[in-house]
Amino acid sequence: HDWQKMVSSVNNYIKSLNWGQKKDLKSKNVTYYNKFATFVDDHTLKLSDKDGNEEQVTAETILIATGGRPNLGGYEGAEECCISSDDIFWQKKAPGKTLVVGAAYISLECAGFLTGLGFDVTVMVRSILLRGFDQEIADKIGAFMEKSGTKFARGMVPSKFEKTEDGRVRVFTKDGEFGIYDTVLLAIGRTGCASWVNLENAGVTHDGKGKIPVDATEKTNKDNIYAIGDVVQGMLELTPVAIAAGQALADRLYGGSTKLMDYKLVPTTVFTPLEYGCIGYNEEEAFAKFGKENIIVYQSPIKPLHWATNPERGDSCYVKLICNKLEKEKVVGVHLLCPDAGEIIQGVAIAVRVGATKADFDDTIGIHPTVAEMITTVTQVKQEGQEMEALGGC
Repeated sequence: HDWQKMVSSVNNYIKSLNWGQKKDLKSKNVTYYNKFATFVDDHTLKLSDKDGNEEQVTAETILIATGGRPNLGGYEGAEECCISSDDIFWQKKAPGKTLVVGAAYISLECAGFLTGLGFDVTVMVRSILLRGFDQEIADKIGAFMEKSGTKFARGMVPSKFEKTEDGRVRVFTKDGEFGIYDTVLLAIGRTGCASWVNLENAGVTHDGKGKIPVDATEKTNKDNIYAIGDVVQGMLELTPVAIAAGQALADRLYGGSTKLMDYKLVPTTVFTPLEYGCIGYNEEEAFAKFGKENIIVYQSPIKPLHWATNPERGDSCYVKLICNKLEKEKVVGVHLLCPDAGEIIQGVAIAVRVGATKADFDDTIGIHPTVAEMITTVTQVKQEGQEMEALGGC
């Protein structure tokens, strides 16, 4: 594998996307400033470029969409010794033996592709994997990654980092030295950039941790200032969500629309080596929302056809449909663990959003022999204390 060739290709692709966005703005007669903006007051912004030049601009309406940046956790030596997911594709040298700290999707995605490229990778996990996602599937992802070569150090966090004489990183926990790594990637969360832009000058309320509270119309406490995306308190940190929210806001402000952004039933995918696509409630959330007695869960293992002749693959893939018995078994959650789960869940999301029931899924003819077919044929009811039945047929 040629690391330098790969990162060069990735960065050239990203640059082409940036260029395309700038070109699109120009074609729409949008003035673009490649400058850092901070508030002077609620209608005025100071713009600063990389050379220290400054100017001011005013606007009737202002949208804050500054996003977030990786949080390095404040650990001793982290700034000097560690990188984040933002940095990984800017590394000129291959990462070598790597420690990834964190258990959320960015951590597992990075660990997965680095393992796939043949690097020695360990993930340091404080408690559980993928907090906020379906924990049964999170455990299956962890097991698959371990089987694929990723190591996990569970129940621990780093305490400090030190550079060795040869430029590597010595990692410590509360119990002492943990190990020496070529690269340490911290993926322990992201912080909104609200505190960077002098919100106090505009009178905009924020939580002091980089996030801004907004109402259902994305409006802050100031009538002319709005916020969308990762900078918003309690928001889903997903790029398509921010794009859709921005489109809906623009339509309301300038297109005569009254439609609000719908933050419910948002599909997403975790791009681990075995992809996890989902929409709607997980089991824990469904029990809390509708009552455990009103929920029925259908489940099945899956074996993709192209795995059938490879016994080492096993039955790692899995589908789960969560249904509300009070609404004719309306499907309120779909969870899919398999290759290309993201491609499948995008289509399934439409059915869930329009209120499809389990009967609607059953009445849909499956395409054989696809993984997605299992969504239309799953019949096994999950019972507490009972093991899942083995997969039959082809």
